[in-house]
Amino acid sequence: MKKRGRLFIVLLVMVICGIFIYPTIKWYAFVPQETKDLATGSKTQIREYARGQASQGLDQLKTLVKSDPDSKVPEQYEFLVSTAKENYKTLGIAVPRTWTVKSLMLGFTSEQALFDALESSVRTKLLDLKNLSTKVLQLGLDLRGGMSILLEADPQAYEERTGSKLTGERIKELLEEDRVILNERIDQFGVTEPDIRVQGSDQLLIEIPGAADPERVNSFLKGKGSLTFQMVDQELTTQLKTYYAENPGEKFTGTGQLKQPDFLPAGRIAAGYYVNDPYGLDDLEDVVVLHEDIGLDGMHITDAIPSTNPVTGQPTVNFQLDATGAVIFHRLTSDNINELMAVVQDGKVKAMATITQAIRGDVQITGFSTQEAADLSIVLKTAALPIELTVVSQQAVGASLGEDTVQAGLLAIIIGLMLVFLFMIALYSSSGLFADIALLLNIFIMISVLSAFNLTLTLTSIAGLVLSVGMAVDANVIIFQRIKEELAVGKTSQASVKAGFAKTFWTIMDANVTTIIAALVLSQLGTGAIKGFANTLAVGIVSSMFCALFVVKLMFDAKVAGKHPRLKISWRRDK
Repeated sequence: MKKRGRLFIVLLVMVICGIFIYPTIKWYAFVPQETKDLATGSKTQIREYARGQASQGLDQLKTLVKSDPDSKVPEQYEFLVSTAKENYKTLGIAVPRTWTVKSLMLGFTSEQALFDALESSVRTKLLDLKNLSTKVLQLGLDLRGGMSILLEADPQAYEERTGSKLTGERIKELLEEDRVILNERIDQFGVTEPDIRVQGSDQLLIEIPGAADPERVNSFLKGKGSLTFQMVDQELTTQLKTYYAENPGEKFTGTGQLKQPDFLPAGRIAAGYYVNDPYGLDDLEDVVVLHEDIGLDGMHITDAIPSTNPVTGQPTVNFQLDATGAVIFHRLTSDNINELMAVVQDGKVKAMATITQAIRGDVQITGFSTQEAADLSIVLKTAALPIELTVVSQQAVGASLGEDTVQAGLLAIIIGLMLVFLFMIALYSSSGLFADIALLLNIFIMISVLSAFNLTLTLTSIAGLVLSVGMAVDANVIIFQRIKEELAVGKTSQASVKAGFAKTFWTIMDANVTTIIAALVLSQLGTGAIKGFANTLAVGIVSSMFCALFVVKLMFDAKVAGKHPRLKISWRRDK
């Protein structure tokens, strides 16, 4: 391949790596720690903060418009101008040439509209950063501190509940389902996403970086959730809505729960119908009256899949029941044709559907959007853990340990780099700069790949990174020594460079391929710290080979090009 083509490939790799590493650089270098803490909190915390900020902003603008209505719009609220301008155009009113606090306020139909715009700005910023935080190079438990929890499957409880015997393979399948379910519950805990993985044949290891409250962790892990199908009393529902509308003060208790009115007879309960708000949190939209008796318990659901009706095109959720559940559901639906049935999770109505015919094991429900169908399928599958888990161990790691290890790791990398740089220049003169440049590119590629695959950087990963720094120059030393030998027998610079790379190619490949095989085996079979070390080492080996055999060769070829090349590869020889 010609030099121009190889240069294009190197530049392309650098651009791709730049794209990979950009989220990590943006997150760690440009997002203030206070904002990080907010963005990595729960969505409930984000909502409370956004509403608080919007309330403060509204009060400040109202104060300004009273004291000095013709003052300039404060810089932090200039983003509202574009929305106000659109509102002026929609109402057919001339858009102001100069924006003042008064003209800005007049651009919104009500204080609530202005409040919503302020809240939306804060919400969008924090939710975008929350999404960004899931795409960056993560710091592991040993670097950030936090909690490590080891859970073990309880086959006996499962067999007693289901009446079926478990095999080792089935336990692994159920543990994997548990892992997915626990990931779905992450935001209820309110911290950066933990690392949850199956360990061994019957255990789950959960590592939660950052500050963690043990009581909240236990609640998060042990909460099995509940999912039920209950019939709706439509007549009493209409009466309940009227009662709440006429008596708004009687709607909630002091703790924010729905009050149970005295007119509801025994066997009937008031419940809220909830939909997702812009934060992805449950928002009370309506109220219904349910039969207290549970028509079907969600424990009988074996699978749930979002789909689309091929005839009507409506989003649906298809779920399957076990044998016992099929009999119960058939009896329930047979006795309640044309009645309304609710899907209730943890006491909250998540969906309602009219029963049109008797249904057995395969159930299809409709009446919601595509996103709601996808969400409901998750609800149906994550209400309870497929197999019960018990806590084997729970350990806390101090945050100060994380800070110390990060600083020690960074210091080790910097010292290692400096020593390698000096060594290569001292031994190979100006040609040593080629190896140094390749080494910097190697580190850049490594961190970019780790970021792209959202891998977790632990203390052992840093060890793999430091080791890769030392190993990265091995290939360069072999190549440089071979070039020196070729020059010593009287070959030209071009011929020496060509022979140096050609004669060392397979030596370098053999040494690195055997190492990468070992790294890949450790990556697949190892757990925790071993896997982090193996992943970093494997990425480092591939990156170092590319830099040595491709990038450094390109630099040498460019150096010796022309009629009178001048190659300086040691302090004693200049040819």
